[in-house]
Amino acid sequence: MAQVCPISTRRVDSNMVRVISFQVALFTIILLITKESAFAFVLLFDFLMRTLRKPQLSPFHLIAKFVLEGWGIAPKLCDESPKRFALYLGLVTSLFLVVFYAAGFTTFATAITIILLICALLETLFDFCIGCKIYYAIQIGKGFLSNGRNIK
Repeated sequence: MAQVCPISTRRVDSNMVRVISFQVALFTIILLITKESAFAFVLLFDFLMRTLRKPQLSPFHLIAKFVLEGWGIAPKLCDESPKRFALYLGLVTSLFLVVFYAAGFTTFATAITIILLICALLETLFDFCIGCKIYYAIQIGKGFLSNGRNIK
C-alpha cells in the first residue's frame, strides 16, 4: 500500500527523482575523492534551483529530463510533499557541505558527504527515500498531537 500525503495533491515523477539522485550520488562520490569544494557548490546550486521550483536552471533536472525522454520512460507519479521535504533536507545538507569545506572542516564535511551519498544511493537503487520517511514520521507525530489526543 503506497503512502499518500494528506496535505498536497501535487505529484512528481519518481523516475525523475531517481535519475537526479543518481547524479547527486555521482557528485558526492567525486566530492569524496577530490575534496574539491566546487562539487559541493554544484550540489548546492542544483538543490537551490529545484527548491525554488526553477527546474530549467537545474543541471541535474535537465540531464534527467534528457535521459528519461531519450529512453522513452513513462512517468511514475508519487506525492510531491515528501519528496519536497527530502529536497529541503538535501539543500540544507549541501549548504553545510559548502560551509564546512570553505571553512576547512574537511572531517565534518566528509561525514556529511557520506550521509548524503547513502541517502542518494538508497533512493537511486531501492526507491527508498530517507527524507520521505522522516516526513511521514513527522506527519504521524503531528496527527497524534492534534485532534484531542494530546497527553496532558
